[in-house]
Amino acid sequence: MNVTLDTSAYSQMRRGNQAILDVVQRSETIALSAIVLGELHSGFRAGNRSAENIANLTQFLSKPSVRVLNVTEETALRYAEIEVYLRKKGRPIPRNDVWIAAVALEHGLQLVTLDAHFREIPLLLIQP
Repeated sequence: MNVTLDTSAYSQMRRGNQAILDVVQRSETIALSAIVLGELHSGFRAGNRSAENIANLTQFLSKPSVRVLNVTEETALRYAEIEVYLRKKGRPIPRNDVWIAAVALEHGLQLVTLDAHFREIPLLLIQP
């Protein structure tokens, strides 16, 4: 299984959420999008344990099974499709989450998240 973590999943994994840990342990590849990295670093800078959180993230990113996915032109096209679909459906979700979903779809990855609003996006496979 190949997955990508959203921000909430990474945070819950760090807190020991067993459902998230189980998915991560079963996964061959674990990806984080650049959008998730931005959200994480923003949260780290606003918190009291910035250096510790950055060190933990750096250690996680150094694992051979973990990779970072950047935004591409294909991501932008998928973002547009998702955004328009959700707007027409009257079910918008946070913009960063649309980008995160677009990256997951572009790379054929299952999205690990605890945020229910991702379920509004057709074809997006969600764990747990």
